[in-house]
Amino acid sequence: MSNTADSIMVLRSSTLCDLVQEEILRRIKTRQLVAGMKLNEMELAEHLQISRSPVREAFRALEEAGLVSLEKNRGAWIRDISEQEAAELYEVRAGLDVIAGRRLALIITEDQLRELHGMLDQLESSSLHDDVNNYFLLNIAFHDRVVAMAGNATLLTLYRQVINRMHLIRMQGLALSGSSQASHAEHRMILASLAARDPDAVARTMRQHIQQGYQRACSAQHSAL
Repeated sequence: MSNTADSIMVLRSSTLCDLVQEEILRRIKTRQLVAGMKLNEMELAEHLQISRSPVREAFRALEEAGLVSLEKNRGAWIRDISEQEAAELYEVRAGLDVIAGRRLALIITEDQLRELHGMLDQLESSSLHDDVNNYFLLNIAFHDRVVAMAGNATLLTLYRQVINRMHLIRMQGLALSGSSQASHAEHRMILASLAARDPDAVARTMRQHIQQGYQRACSAQHSAL
């Protein structure tokens, strides 16, 4: 086989692996896959109309990313996130959000503020219609956009890696009665601090929001027991 053909095969395999990872992550975000569920290698391959090789490659990549557990001769499962790991993820996320918030407070534009206001309007409307799945996705999108606007690509990559693992734990807190209303107020405080171009206030409101989100998630978890 020529070098060109080898390169094409490697590129195709990599692209298919990415496709599988995106599909699994989509199912996690939409709660089609939750912690402890077994991944079906054959079903994914047939659904995406690909061979099973890139599916197995994707499982290994997702294991490295902390989303999947692999056991020899037993297959792959969506990981369970322990209480200790959840606390650590929230702590890391809070630090990343604070860095992003401080940076963004110094450079945010009026157009960006209007964009974020619009996203919060959609988020609050979704909660009024009791659309938990959509609320969850819009909430993730809002925070992701704030970090993206900060303009640090490395920070954004690290943030998304943490959030991908948090998909396995975060939705519980959003379903808790009254939690969305509290979250709305916290979001508006963050936006007000950004509009004031006050890095200290943004950092404070960001950290408080993540800490309160952690407490809501813990309360929801304990209520479910």
